[in-house]
Amino acid sequence: MIEIIPAIDLIGGQCVRLLQGDFKQKTVYSKDPLEIAKQFQDAGIRRLHMVDLDGAKGGRIMNLSVLESVASNTSLTIDFGGGIMTDADIEAVYNAGAAIATIGSTAIRQPEKFIEWLSAYGADRILLGADVRNEFLAVTGWSETTSINIFDYVQEIAQHGLQQLFCTDINKDGALSGPSFDLYKRLILSFPEMKIIASGGVTNIEDIAKLEQIGCSGAIIGKALYEGRITFDQLKPYLH
Repeated sequence: MIEIIPAIDLIGGQCVRLLQGDFKQKTVYSKDPLEIAKQFQDAGIRRLHMVDLDGAKGGRIMNLSVLESVASNTSLTIDFGGGIMTDADIEAVYNAGAAIATIGSTAIRQPEKFIEWLSAYGADRILLGADVRNEFLAVTGWSETTSINIFDYVQEIAQHGLQQLFCTDINKDGALSGPSFDLYKRLILSFPEMKIIASGGVTNIEDIAKLEQIGCSGAIIGKALYEGRITFDQLKPYLH
C-alpha cells in the first residue's frame, strides 16, 4: 500500500506552495500550518512532509517553531527538511519532534557528512531529498543545478546504507501536470531494495493509483490536495 504524505511548505511560518521552486510564484494556502496539520490528522493521514523553504534557500533552519508546534499538538510522523547543514541542526530537528530528517543540499555537497548521519541516526531516520532537473541534482532551494546525475549519486550512497529517498522532478512541481512516472519506474528498477517516494506533479487520484502500481512506497501531495483536485474521501482507501 502506497503511503499518502501531504506536504506543508513553509515561508515565514505560513503554509505555501511554489511553482517549480520559484519564490516569485508563491501561493499562501494558510497562515496556520498547525490547523492544516490537524485537518490532515482528522482525515486519517499519519505522515507529514514539512519543508522549511526559507531554510532551504537561506542555508539555515528558520521555521523550527512550526515543527515544534505541529509535533507537540498532533500525532503525525513528521519528516522535516530545509536548511539542515550541521550536527547541531539535525539534533535540533529531532529534538523539535521530527521523526525523520530530510537532507537535500547537504547530502549532495557533503556526502561524507550525510554518510556519517546515516550511520549515527540509522537509515530509518534519514530521508534523502533528491530534487532533479533533467535527472541532475539541484541544491539550495533548487536555485542551483549540479552536474551530478541522480542514478550515479544514489548508486554510491546506497552502499552506505541509504534506504529511503523522495525524488522531485522540479519541472513537474506545482504544475499539476502529472508525476514523472518513467523516472520513478527507472529508480525502482535500479534500486529495488529502496523506498522510493514520488514528489511533484501529483494531480488526481489516478496518479496515486499509477504510482502505487509501479511500486512507489509513498506519494507526497501538495497543490492537488490544497486545491481540492484530490479529496480526503478519494484518499480513504489508502489511509488504513
